[in-house]
Amino acid sequence: MPPKPKITKEMILDTVLALTREAGFGQVNARSIAARLGCSTRPIFTCYANMEELKQEFLEAAFAFYTQYTADYGCRAGLDPCLVLPLSYVAFAREETEVFLLLFVSDMDLQMDEPRDFYREAGNEEKALMFAETLGLSPEQGKKVFLDLFLYAHGIAVLTAEGKLSLSDPSVERMTENVLEALVRQELAGVPRQDTDTESEGRT
Repeated sequence: MPPKPKITKEMILDTVLALTREAGFGQVNARSIAARLGCSTRPIFTCYANMEELKQEFLEAAFAFYTQYTADYGCRAGLDPCLVLPLSYVAFAREETEVFLLLFVSDMDLQMDEPRDFYREAGNEEKALMFAETLGLSPEQGKKVFLDLFLYAHGIAVLTAEGKLSLSDPSVERMTENVLEALVRQELAGVPRQDTDTESEGRT
């Protein structure tokens, strides 16, 4: 008989992604992975010490999946570059609901007590600065607008993932564009917004 194919980490992670997309991460366990791969659970625990270790590595793979989704979404013709992140975020919530809920609701690694806490998460400040440059805003202005726009998009995305909203792509794009334009006008007009003022760090 030919030898059975070796089960690799990549095969396991691909299987966990497929299972998560179909039924949610809550349905993922060693037996469901093994059943999909057509093997026993032993190869899984040869690759991973336990399911928690597998989950942590899968979260990284799932985020890479989301990042690629965003990049592909950004290639659409005629899309304002400043709208790519919020619109792709909402679209991901609708099209990849279970992965979205895992990454950005149940296992979202973000604790915000103040607006500036948002920029302690890796990558957020870099994105905000690129965003500011594209819009012709100062770095601090860009960080304020970027955060407000994220919170707006996150609200729509969560409601979409939970089945509470079913807005069309044109509707979401129009609404998000209107919000962005209003936020930019507000910043350029110098209207103070103390609730999301990232410059307040260190003040008492």
